[in-house]
Amino acid sequence: MKINQELLTQKAIELLKQLISIQSFSGEEDQTGDAIAAWLQGFGVKTERQFNNIYAFNKHFDSNKPTLLLNSHHDTVKPNKAYTRDPFLPHIEDGKLYGLGSNDAGGCLVSLLATFVQFYELEGLNHNLIIAATAEEENAGEKSLRSLLTILPPIDVAIVGEPTLLDLAIAEKGLVVFDAVVEGTPSHAAHPNTNNSIYNTIDVLNWFKDYSFEKVSDALGEVKLTVTQINAGSQHNVVPAQVDLVVDVRVNDRYSNQEIAALLEKEAPCKMTPRSLRLNSSAIDPDHNLVKSGIALGRKTYGSPTLSDQAALSCQSVKLGPGDSTRSHSADEFIYVNEIEEGIDLYIKILEGFLQ
Repeated sequence: MKINQELLTQKAIELLKQLISIQSFSGEEDQTGDAIAAWLQGFGVKTERQFNNIYAFNKHFDSNKPTLLLNSHHDTVKPNKAYTRDPFLPHIEDGKLYGLGSNDAGGCLVSLLATFVQFYELEGLNHNLIIAATAEEENAGEKSLRSLLTILPPIDVAIVGEPTLLDLAIAEKGLVVFDAVVEGTPSHAAHPNTNNSIYNTIDVLNWFKDYSFEKVSDALGEVKLTVTQINAGSQHNVVPAQVDLVVDVRVNDRYSNQEIAALLEKEAPCKMTPRSLRLNSSAIDPDHNLVKSGIALGRKTYGSPTLSDQAALSCQSVKLGPGDSTRSHSADEFIYVNEIEEGIDLYIKILEGFLQ
């Protein structure tokens, strides 16, 4: 039985207001988890919980069918000091719903929850549905979607709810952060030194500045390498033994993170150590029926440079949701109410085209 979509949308917006009012920094999402579970249960949905991850299966789940995951997160970053409004006070003004997590990714989350409810009791779908409102996305924590996937049935395709202006991100860059070390000979500043680690860093920085990876992606373009931190020395009269750099590498879908690490460890003119190789790039076949359903509704496709829980998935996935990623983590964060209304409508129509 389908629920009145206007009523469902109103209830989704009320849930978002409730979520905004509850502090839910990464690792502290227990109360927002409670609120999400109660909201779903109010529509007769049987919910499950792992840590602060709330999930549910469609009523007529059939293990013989492929499975579509609907996922977004309910944790937030901490509000920055530039806020002029109470970040935990949901307030609608000029069509904007203000509050921490409203745009990233509360609007997406409640829209996906509403969409799941709309399809929950339907029979004859060609895919199962799983809704997962997950924790610790912002800090890529151990109790995030990554943990939940270990107990879920196999996932064949996923929609990850992040603000994309309702266009379809059919690829997303991965991330590898490297700690780099440029070495030299420590000495007193008054003595000659032809192996000054700081001077040695000049050539290393130029190497990073000019380095490019060969493979270019149609959706994501080039791999982007950026030196983001540099640290050396503690006394004015001592040449340090080393300079420490941090190198941020955004990886396209033509490379695995392991390949990027192997290339840089071999070719870079300094020691390179990756912090983690688990945040891989992701993509979906542009001819996938889920993408075709979105395109048929007039939505554009693009490649996203920003990271999300797609990095935890090994299946094909698309990133899609109401809101604008440029508002994420900003002061006085907001989402337009009509973006949520349009988001719910689009999600439902895409799934109607894909599932039936």
